[in-house]
Amino acid sequence: MKHTAFIGLGSNLAQPAAQVLQAMQSIGQLSNTRVVARSSLYRSAPVGYLEQPDFVNAVVKIETSLTPIALLQALLALEQENGRTREFQNAPRTLDLDVLLYDDLQHHEHGLTVPHPQMHKRAFVLQPLLEISPACVIPGVGAAALASERCKDQRLEKLPAAVAGYGSTE
Repeated sequence: MKHTAFIGLGSNLAQPAAQVLQAMQSIGQLSNTRVVARSSLYRSAPVGYLEQPDFVNAVVKIETSLTPIALLQALLALEQENGRTREFQNAPRTLDLDVLLYDDLQHHEHGLTVPHPQMHKRAFVLQPLLEISPACVIPGVGAAALASERCKDQRLEKLPAAVAGYGSTE
């Protein structure tokens, strides 16, 4: 059975745009998974720990037969392959991959909460999500577009396609 999921991507170390673009390709190569849409790249200010470089963020929409926890484990493995370390919360990172949504599931188990618990508060998640899914509804929260309106004060810059190295969809 195919499921629809949205994955948030971010990086602020070691050529962040290249890290995010490579991760998009790697996600599409996961077992029983295919990328069906990908957002533009966005530059955003760090959240939490502020003494670090800006992030490059994006969102991909996938179809997968992986379970939510198997998908998370595959994403964590991709992070590690790309040099991700977890020195402290909100530390700079080569790659950050988050399961944002999985069908219309509301689920919590050790290490995984779907929908992602902070996604509705983050412009760097909502704007790329809305770019590829304008009518998106976040289970338990509501329309992503309404959540995005509450994040208008957060600095976010859409990178030009020429800078990002690709167009907005596959």
